Amino acid sequence: MNHLLLIAVAGALGALARYGLVSLVGSRAFPWGTMTANILGSLLMGFAYVYIVEKSIVPADMKPFVMTGFLGAFTTFSTFSLEAWQLLDRGEILIAAFYIIGTTLICIVALFAGVLISRASL
Repeated sequence: MNHLLLIAVAGALGALARYGLVSLVGSRAFPWGTMTANILGSLLMGFAYVYIVEKSIVPADMKPFVMTGFLGAFTTFSTFSLEAWQLLDRGEILIAAFYIIGTTLICIVALFAGVLISRASL
C-alpha cells in the first residue's frame, strides 16, 4: 500500500508542477504550456531511464515513483489531444498541424537527447 501511496504523491507533485509550468508559459493563442511540459517531461524521462533502468544509479524501486507517478502526471497526452482538437475546431489547421507534428517529433528528440546526454555524462 505504501508503494501505491508514493506513486499517488508523486503523481500529485507532477500534476502541480505541470500546472505551475502551464501557468507560467501558457497562452490562449497556442498551447505553449502543454507543449513545454511534454517536451521537458520527455527529456527528463530519458534521464530517468538511463539513471534508473540502464545504470541503476537511482534505486529501481524509484522507477514507479519517478517515471509513472511524477513524469506520468507532469506530461499529458489527453490535454495535448484536446488542445489539438480545439485548434482544428477553430479552423486553425496549420497551427494544429505544427502543434501535433512539432510536439510529437520534439518530444521524441527530447527523450533521445535525455538518454544520450545521460549516457555521455556517466
